[in-house]
Amino acid sequence: DKELDLLTQELRILLLPKDPNDSKNVILEIRAGAGGDEAGIFVGDLFRMYTRYAEDRNWKVELLGTSDASAGGYKEVIAMIRGAGAFSRLKYERGVHRVQRVPETETQGRIHTSTVTVAVLPEAEEVEIQINETELRIDVYRSSGPGGQSVNTTDSAVRITHIPSGIVVAMQDEKSQHKNKEKALKVLQARLLERKQAEADAERQADRRSQVGMGDRSEKIRTYNYPQSRITDHRIGLTLHSLDHVMNGDLDQVIDPLISHYQAELLKGSSDSA
Repeated sequence: DKELDLLTQELRILLLPKDPNDSKNVILEIRAGAGGDEAGIFVGDLFRMYTRYAEDRNWKVELLGTSDASAGGYKEVIAMIRGAGAFSRLKYERGVHRVQRVPETETQGRIHTSTVTVAVLPEAEEVEIQINETELRIDVYRSSGPGGQSVNTTDSAVRITHIPSGIVVAMQDEKSQHKNKEKALKVLQARLLERKQAEADAERQADRRSQVGMGDRSEKIRTYNYPQSRITDHRIGLTLHSLDHVMNGDLDQVIDPLISHYQAELLKGSSDSA
C-alpha cells in the first residue's frame, strides 16, 4: 500500500538521530577566496542572498563585523542569524562557493572564476563554553577603514586572542569598545564550541578547515554561473536554471533537495547496519 510506505518512510526519517545543533542560532562567516575583487564582490552578493532567505523565514540577522575590500566588496562578513531551525538549514551552505561571471571592469567579455568560503557555526550557549578571562589577551586599537586610514579617534576596535587555542577574533564595526568586545567574545565562543565538537567527534568534519577548505577553486560545493543563469550543487549533482531567484533568497529549491539527499543517506546507513 503506497500510503503505508510513505508513512513508514516518514516515521523512519523522524527516528533518524538528530543533529544536536539543529535548533541553534548560527554564526555565518563569509570570506573572499581566490579571484581578487570579484571574490570580494561575491561575498557581498552571498550575504544579501542569506539575508533575504532569513527574512523570508522570519529569522533575525545581526551583522557582527565586516572587513572591506576594494571595488565595493568585502574580505569577510560575519553575522549572527537567529531563528527556528537556522542551523538545520544553513549548515548545508558550508564550503567553497564558486562564481563564474564577466566582471564589470572586463572589457573583453571574458568570464572570470572566483571563490568564496562559507562557514556556518552553531551559536555556543554559555553553559557549553566557559571562557576564563585569564586565558585571553585583549588588545584595543583605533579602527581603520579601507586604505588604512583611521576611522575614529578612540581605541574602540578590539582584538581578542584566546591564548590556549591561538584563536584570534577582531571586531571594529561598533563605535563602542564594549560592544565590539561583546561581539568578539560571541564569535570566539562559537569558534571554541566548534573546535570542541570537532575534537569530540572526528566523524563530524566541523573543523573550519574541513568546512571551507583553503578557498582553492577546485574544492567547490556549488557553482554560480551568471552567463547561463545556472546554479549547480556538486554534492548531489543538482542543476537549476534559476540563478536570479536563488540570489534573491529563494534558497529552499537548493536546500530541500540537499536535506532529502542526506536523509536518504542516513536511512541507507541505518538499514545497512540494522
